[in-house]
Amino acid sequence: MYICLCNGISDKSLREVVRRYQPKSIQELRHLVPVGKQCGKCVRAAREIMEDELQHAPLYKEIA
Repeated sequence: MYICLCNGISDKSLREVVRRYQPKSIQELRHLVPVGKQCGKCVRAAREIMEDELQHAPLYKEIA
């Protein structure tokens, strides 16, 4: 499903970016992916996906 229609960003690609880089804020996420740079309608959905993925992300200690 597309989250950002203006830039063609899907929920799958957004989840992959969050899992890989684990941004701490929507501003950090926007530096990684051009979400919310046009109309801004996708920011709420992007924030929800980011928070959901960060809750399920393993802690650094669990990875190492």
